[in-house]
Amino acid sequence: MVSTSKLPVVLYHYDASPFATKVKNLLAIKRVPHLRVEVTTTLPRPDLAERLGVTYRRIPVLAIGKDVYCDSSLIAAALERRFPPAAGHPTLFPARKGGGKADTGMIKALCMTYADRALFPLAAENLPYRKFTPEFVNDRSAWLGKTIDPAALEANQPVVKSWLVSHLALLEEQLVDGREWLMDTETPGLADLTVHFSWAWMQQFRSLRELFDRARFPASIAWITRMSEYVAKVGSQQKNVLDNISGAQAAEIICASETEDPTIVGFDAVEAARLGLKQYQYVSVTPSDNGKIPTFGRLISLNHEEVAVETQGSAGTVYCHFPRLNFVVKPEAAGSAKL
Repeated sequence: MVSTSKLPVVLYHYDASPFATKVKNLLAIKRVPHLRVEVTTTLPRPDLAERLGVTYRRIPVLAIGKDVYCDSSLIAAALERRFPPAAGHPTLFPARKGGGKADTGMIKALCMTYADRALFPLAAENLPYRKFTPEFVNDRSAWLGKTIDPAALEANQPVVKSWLVSHLALLEEQLVDGREWLMDTETPGLADLTVHFSWAWMQQFRSLRELFDRARFPASIAWITRMSEYVAKVGSQQKNVLDNISGAQAAEIICASETEDPTIVGFDAVEAARLGLKQYQYVSVTPSDNGKIPTFGRLISLNHEEVAVETQGSAGTVYCHFPRLNFVVKPEAAGSAKL
């Protein structure tokens, strides 16, 4: 088995994606050299769907060797496990100052539920949809599972802004004691990175500039600035981006690589039985909130945190990993992948 440090790492992204920015920051903090493939902002994405059999529609997607990880929360967990501090990669879960312990479970929960699914959707409601092409608006309507009405979103902006002020007040309450990082850690960690990317993205919105009031939220604005400077500095100190390559090159590199030993993730037969699943049977994995396009494959691994299926594309097979939370795994008849 080849060590993780020798496996190729490939990030599928597009520059305007805030979640891709989040993962780029994770890769910078973890000091993980990687290749990049730029994909389109809207479907179809044949570099993933056709070449690798990964029909998951969200971006970013990260490959480590022949293992493909979907959803930024699972990408963070995979990076921490596969590029550990013992191998020279800084942790995403630093200890609290003063000799305290590291927090992990509740920080993962905070990132998945609060940062990604409470805070970020409010930020996204401020996108200027009137300025986008019909193709983009239709794509995002399909992603959300409902028609986007730019006029209705604009009419509701005062409510959304008021909610965002309440979120800034919570952030200020956390930071008002003068701590440097959100969880009072020695260095910034996953909590900082995951909460920061939404606020940093919102600072680019002209319609939201009034919210970033230094007189009202001095600790919060200082923390956002401090985090932006930190990730910029870390990124500038390293040459983590090895090259920008095509989807065809990436697929060839990934499929010629190796998978992680599936027993490391393991297979929880009890939980599988609860879901009516058996190892190696044909299944689908689908997000439960939005972007509900299933990915089909043979069930390889399943534990409390992730599920992996073997997918087949034109370039070969890969193990595609998803979080257990916010994803539904169902048995399927072979051949049902033809949508």
